Amino acid sequence: MPVEIRELVIRAVVAEPSEGSPPSPSEREPEPALDQSAVVQECVKQVLKILRRDRER
Repeated sequence: MPVEIRELVIRAVVAEPSEGSPPSPSEREPEPALDQSAVVQECVKQVLKILRRDRER
């Protein structure tokens, strides 16, 4: 028997960060890619692999 949820209440409390605490990982600036060409090559490799697999079906 399915259950129907008619109302969902979500509450959250956000605390202000103190001045002396280090920033959380989500607040830090993202680290630059070490080797952009290697990342691009890996992406191309994965896409080609997926395309080959789909073509075989």
